Amino acid sequence: MQITVNGTSHEVTAAPDTPLLWVLRDELNLTGSKYGCGVGVCGACSVLLDGLAARSCQTLLADVGEAQIITIEGLASPDALHAVQQAWLQHQVAQCGYCQSGQIIQAVALLKEIPQPTDAEIDTAMAGNLCRCGTYPRIRAAIHDAALRLAVTP
Repeated sequence: MQITVNGTSHEVTAAPDTPLLWVLRDELNLTGSKYGCGVGVCGACSVLLDGLAARSCQTLLADVGEAQIITIEGLASPDALHAVQQAWLQHQVAQCGYCQSGQIIQAVALLKEIPQPTDAEIDTAMAGNLCRCGTYPRIRAAIHDAALRLAVTP
């Protein structure tokens, strides 16, 4: 089966009922998406499917179809980090870092949908991404910062 991840087409051999997370990690060696809960409630495994955040632990390979998959590894350009990644660093969001790839992916999806979100919109969109370290105020600040960065980027 062919899938497109981070702009590159890959032939994968996993069974169609394999969760996308395991294809990314085990076949493509893209380990940025993390296994957290395995039931789609923590958000650590989040990826973008055609620009929408999806839980890769609950997305079967057969359901990917021709969707464009973007993982945390494919978010930055060769020249610069994505605005959300830049804001994450600026606000020192990560503590243990385990959830951060999923948090960043979810934030990118949010900002594509709502370019200038309110605190309430951020809280709602990010509610399914758990951070055991509790850096939620920094996550919110980083998303506001990233929104400003994206607003001035052509």
